[in-house]
Amino acid sequence: MTRASYAGGQRYSTTWTGDNSSTWNHLRMTVPQLVNLGLSGFSLAGADVGGFAGSPPPDLLTKWIEIAAFQPIDRDHSAKGTRMHEVWVDGPAQENTRRRFIEERYRLMPYLYTTAEETSHDGLPIDRPLFLEFPDATDDGSPYDLITGGSEFLFGSRILVAPNPSPEEIAPYTVHLPPGTWYDYWTGKQLTRSKLAGTLDLEQRDKVIAQKPLMVTPTLQRLPVYVRGGSILPIAPLTQSTTELPNGPLTLRVFPNGSESCAGEVYTDDGHSFDFRQGEFARVRFTCSVAADGSLHVEIAKQEGHWKPWWHEYRVEVVSWTPKTKRASVDGKNTVITQVEGRWGVTVPANTEGMQLALE
Repeated sequence: MTRASYAGGQRYSTTWTGDNSSTWNHLRMTVPQLVNLGLSGFSLAGADVGGFAGSPPPDLLTKWIEIAAFQPIDRDHSAKGTRMHEVWVDGPAQENTRRRFIEERYRLMPYLYTTAEETSHDGLPIDRPLFLEFPDATDDGSPYDLITGGSEFLFGSRILVAPNPSPEEIAPYTVHLPPGTWYDYWTGKQLTRSKLAGTLDLEQRDKVIAQKPLMVTPTLQRLPVYVRGGSILPIAPLTQSTTELPNGPLTLRVFPNGSESCAGEVYTDDGHSFDFRQGEFARVRFTCSVAADGSLHVEIAKQEGHWKPWWHEYRVEVVSWTPKTKRASVDGKNTVITQVEGRWGVTVPANTEGMQLALE
């Protein structure tokens, strides 16, 4: 891990943003710094959580831990002589919020590891600006990040994080989602945003934005996170360490996009060696479609690679969707459809040959 590098150095080391300070302003600078590092080739980067120099007040440390759950390297780190940064040092209320976000990062580890493997091939950053995925969000081609002010970012290609552009403020702020279907990551609520008309001048465009604002009232416990419609996210059971094997099914959480298809994938290997170069890895791709009668069809493709992954079952569940008949099948054979935490789905044995699922 280095902070002294050069163009191409990302091939040999991860990096971080340097010795930052425990201030609200340095928390505000974290997103643009990491996004710019990613665009410069350094996808695997992080900022010292809570600030390296100085002592963060409890609320600052908590908000920093929340955002850091969605940065490539999540490291709570500080200089000697500063106030303790441990998660538990500021009482149960702060600890519970911090724990919630750290645990969510561990649940999303299959998604993060898959995104990291992607960046090793194509260089696309893990934390990326909106214009990278939505170059045509406005008719005139102006970057969507100019509208958001650069505070919003994408965590991989499918998750959008929208922290407060002024994190120390308590006034409501506007979240600008790109056009399309989005889901609140925490609640599953579906949102649809329209494309901005490029023929409008700046004053008129501001009026269009103001007509349908997505306003968020910031609280200590809240960080707005959204999932792109048409995504299938791989989510693991909770673990306390990346060295601990998850116990339970790999959840494939489906976020439908109307009549359009949806997709996702998961990648894993031993996490240590270069054996993946000899085929010791596992990559599984997923697709789904919604039929005219409202039934949902999911295909789990044949596994690529020879590695035996940790999961023995899949839990395929759908967000913001209700089956009409509450029937389901796997490769034409009936199976049980159940509802867990408000999401309907099925739990099926995993195999390397793939399968076809139908939820009606």
